[in-house]
Amino acid sequence: MKHLHGSCHCGAVEFEFDSSAPVPFMRCYCSICRKTSGGGGYTINIMGMSDTLQVTKGKDTVRSYRAVKDKSVPKSEQVLCQNRYFCPTCASYLWAHSEEWPEWIYPYASAIDTELPVPKQMTSIMLENAVEWADPRNIPGRDTGNEMFDEYPSYSLEQWHKDHSGI
Repeated sequence: MKHLHGSCHCGAVEFEFDSSAPVPFMRCYCSICRKTSGGGGYTINIMGMSDTLQVTKGKDTVRSYRAVKDKSVPKSEQVLCQNRYFCPTCASYLWAHSEEWPEWIYPYASAIDTELPVPKQMTSIMLENAVEWADPRNIPGRDTGNEMFDEYPSYSLEQWHKDHSGI
């Protein structure tokens, strides 16, 4: 278990939590992650235990956004995905939380101030939604040892960490 600290860019929000899955190894290329939280065409989340999350500064300023999973379906059939929490002053995304998995939070690796372990390999998911300029399959000389999936892999963030213990 690792205790982690995070914050937004302007310093208005600070938070901490415990994580048994702190290796930032999985890049998500879905359109929601690409559009809401990254200039690289993807985002990287780690996993934390929601009951350990403490917002130590700026709790009342934190805002959330729930994206629609598929905007092509009629509004009456649209499904919202997880809440994405951010600082309204500097727009830094901080963590995500899903009602589907209430015991977990998914902090954005970019918001973590504690030194994180360096992954020995990367996993790219939701590549069916990747834009061509960011799709790692299109990058010459890319590391072919990295795992790539059109959708989600069969394992969870937690299972990956169990399988790669000691990383």
